[in-house]
Amino acid sequence: MATKLWQKNTTPTAEIERFTVGRDRELDVLLAESDVLGSMAHITMLEHIGLLEADELRVLLTELRTILADIRAGRFEIEEGVEDVHSEVELLLTRRLGDVGKKIHSGRSRNDQVLLDLKLWTRRQLREVVELVKVLFDELLAQSECYKDVLMPGYTHLQVAMPSSFGLWFGAYAESLADDMLFLQAAYRLVNRNPLGSAAGYGSSFPLDRQMTTDLLGFDSMDYNVVYAQMGRGKMERNVAFALASVAGTIAKLAFDACLFNSQNFAFVKLPDDCTTGSSIMPHKKNPDVFELTRAKCNKLQALPQQVTLIMNNLPSGYFRDLQIIKEVFLPAFDELKDCLRMCAYIINKMRVNEHILDDPRYDLMFSVEEVNRLAASGIPFRDAYRQVGLDIEAGRFRPVKEVHHTHAGSIGNLCNDHIADLMASVLKGFPFEKVEAAEQKLSEG
Repeated sequence: MATKLWQKNTTPTAEIERFTVGRDRELDVLLAESDVLGSMAHITMLEHIGLLEADELRVLLTELRTILADIRAGRFEIEEGVEDVHSEVELLLTRRLGDVGKKIHSGRSRNDQVLLDLKLWTRRQLREVVELVKVLFDELLAQSECYKDVLMPGYTHLQVAMPSSFGLWFGAYAESLADDMLFLQAAYRLVNRNPLGSAAGYGSSFPLDRQMTTDLLGFDSMDYNVVYAQMGRGKMERNVAFALASVAGTIAKLAFDACLFNSQNFAFVKLPDDCTTGSSIMPHKKNPDVFELTRAKCNKLQALPQQVTLIMNNLPSGYFRDLQIIKEVFLPAFDELKDCLRMCAYIINKMRVNEHILDDPRYDLMFSVEEVNRLAASGIPFRDAYRQVGLDIEAGRFRPVKEVHHTHAGSIGNLCNDHIADLMASVLKGFPFEKVEAAEQKLSEG
């Protein structure tokens, strides 16, 4: 069993080791790149304040860049008996460089180190989510424009209600994603603050230059109060989880609509054949399994904020090992959401709509409101017009005029898709992706 960073003379039993380490070795591999980048920034700062010599910094950075290359090539692993990613990186440096490798931990704790790793990793994951949301948004808006003149029934209480259009339906989900993007931006800004230098939550007697590491890593600012920086563990994940859940909520509703509209009783849309599956005994079946799984996965993701909250909710200030468990539900959530976003964008691109739905007389009555409005526009009081049309429906005299003339903003005849696109564009401008990318590239390449 490898020696722990914290170990003195007591050696934990194998069973205690298994229980306390949990899934850290497996999950910490995801954080390896972030851990190395954070270490690069930290030791650059240590040299600046005189805790490392220039030649020591040079060899450490060279070796860390070698480790980083291994990580990016998939050659990095956390060895059996090594507790976490921080221990593995320090172990590799010490093996290769001797005592100088032991100097990188001056002025930090594994507490602020894992906080930093999680923030660097999460902001990278959020960028990927943002980019995939934008892809789905573009597909939805394109379909909205393509089918903007094709009417479909709108429903309330699952009863045929009023005329809608596929332009409205696709466009509604696009605008929902534009609002979800605001949550993602807020989450990104909360993540993009530097906790490094808070150490175990109470700072350090070393004269750390926290602004320097903030700049080196491309953060907007630091978490200034060192106690609050530690309090951010769990809070950061919870707030990000709410943003992910907002996106997941939009996708789950879209998936439900698509499953319903794809069924034979509706037949509003046709899903791509390669996204459906068959039955073992019913040869006619084309089941919308991809959207059903998407719905389930996204409903599970909407429980993520509550899971995180229940793990960290009753903890006082300071670090507790409970927080380790958050990684087990938080880290895998990103891949699950990204997978759902990719699937949705693929299906929406290939989805085709039924342009002759309204030939079916079962939808005739949804034009009753149009008739009421036509009579009211001619001068008949609205309540009288409503009663007249209602009596015609009861007597079987109602004959629909299957035309709509909606012109106000956001209606069938005025989708405002250009404004929805502007909304999305304005939110996207608020993400400092280029600044972050430049900072990380400079660190990793020298």
